[in-house]
Amino acid sequence: MSHCSPIRVAVVDGQPIFARGLELLLPAATDGRAQVVGFTADAAAAASLVRRCVPDLALVDLHMPAPGGIRAVAAIRRTTPQVRIVAMSDAEDLSSPLQALEAGAEAYMPKSAEPEKLLPPLLAVLDGWAVMPTQLLSTLLRPARFPPVSLDEAERALLRSIAAGRSTLEIADQMHVSDRTVKRMSAALLRKLRVSNRAQAAALAGHAGLLDD
Repeated sequence: MSHCSPIRVAVVDGQPIFARGLELLLPAATDGRAQVVGFTADAAAAASLVRRCVPDLALVDLHMPAPGGIRAVAAIRRTTPQVRIVAMSDAEDLSSPLQALEAGAEAYMPKSAEPEKLLPPLLAVLDGWAVMPTQLLSTLLRPARFPPVSLDEAERALLRSIAAGRSTLEIADQMHVSDRTVKRMSAALLRKLRVSNRAQAAALAGHAGLLDD
């Protein structure tokens, strides 16, 4: 996608001071290339906030009061599937990030990240890449998390393209089919892999032997 216009970011976080800090620091740290367009400290209001302010990205704190960040991720994914979701947390436990990816987040970043360091991963997420710390990726790639899957040649080619971070239009051009066909094939592939989004498919692509020729 084009990044000429500012990246619109919605923040769902139980700490208003964190969101306020992002609102002030993110535009300055990114030379105006990213801006906060909406904020809520209520996880139950996350989906309605995102529908209202139409962001490109939603940053969701995983450790919020009930119904919690995981439910907020799931609600946003269900109601506004075009929005990219970045889960964030200041905890070291990896169970919540894994649950967030399963609920529909495309990425996970620790809240310790400085505002000026946020732009590259946010741009990568918008381009379809899965962004997460190495430790979390290693956990995702453990063979026990994924049952053996048999893929045909077309499915392997599609999975390679997804793992490479190519957009739907790029894959359609490469395969000489319509973008609608790519979306249909991708949805079928995700179901077969028993994952819910491209981030999980990209992680699964690194599982031993899955992409071997």
